[in-house]
Amino acid sequence: MAGETSSSASALAVSPLTEEELTLTVKWSGKEYTVRVCGDDTVGELKRRICEATNVMPKRQKLLYPKVGSKLADDSLLLSQIPFKASIKMTMIGTVEDDIIVDPVESPEIIDDFELGQDEAMDIKDKEVNKQKLRRRIQQYKIQVRNPCRKGKKLLVLDIDYTLFDHRSSAENPVELMRPYLHEFLSAVYAEYDIIIWSATSMKWVELKMGELGVLNNPNYKITALLDYLAMITVQSDTRGVFDCKPLGLIWAHFPEYYSAKNTIMFDDLRRNFVMNPQNGLIIKPFKRAHANRNSDQELVKLTQYLLTIAELNDLSSLDHKKWEAFGNFKRRRHD
Repeated sequence: MAGETSSSASALAVSPLTEEELTLTVKWSGKEYTVRVCGDDTVGELKRRICEATNVMPKRQKLLYPKVGSKLADDSLLLSQIPFKASIKMTMIGTVEDDIIVDPVESPEIIDDFELGQDEAMDIKDKEVNKQKLRRRIQQYKIQVRNPCRKGKKLLVLDIDYTLFDHRSSAENPVELMRPYLHEFLSAVYAEYDIIIWSATSMKWVELKMGELGVLNNPNYKITALLDYLAMITVQSDTRGVFDCKPLGLIWAHFPEYYSAKNTIMFDDLRRNFVMNPQNGLIIKPFKRAHANRNSDQELVKLTQYLLTIAELNDLSSLDHKKWEAFGNFKRRRHD
């Protein structure tokens, strides 16, 4: 797993410390781990970095530090707001989830998705503190390439939960919760797009889900890479507070010769996830209640046509993906 975390102080020699960076020693299970964060990071980000070092999921962590009360239980709190001493040592209580039977995140269902106003969205995208977070994440997170990037192909970035898979409904076989036409969709768009899966869950769970659905070994398409929640960054808005998002700039920085804002499109059922790249995001209709909807859901069929139609364009970032359903009709009328 990526990150500049280590139980050895020698890890600190990787790059020079800046004034804004904090070095913490976390005691867990009889060992000490060195973790580096910044004052503008949140407690939630600290837990991510601890997870990189220990494999203890953030939701399983309880952090103990003298005289700060319940502050470390508030994931949205900035570390600069916590009265740490110069030499920071804290204790973490938590267990590693070796055997995943259910989704390890077990997060409450997000119903209140939101769309920020254009000015506020641009402010988040252009804010220097968020650009710094992205630069740090680019350095920390290493993308493991499963299949080579292909020159001349565009990039499709896909969420999992409620995009490809109904992760809330129960079933004896995970395939029963797979979105209709998933393999047909991936097979068709693979002709024009490299495919990256990016989920806000752990890598172990991403691999488990995609493996059970037959996505990782399908003979008709290949997955370029898998990304998990550790690749995300935390941002703050004036009206909606602190939330996580998926900055596409991380992918572009790792593969600058292949992908950019001009040839990338991301599907997600939460518009907040592409607040750093609003011009590249398409809100997909959530796939829920699989047993009731699997015979009627046509979203991937329609999106297949859209992706293949826009694949001939040189710059996808100039499109308004909110109007994707009308794009094919407009294009046909224009050529009549």
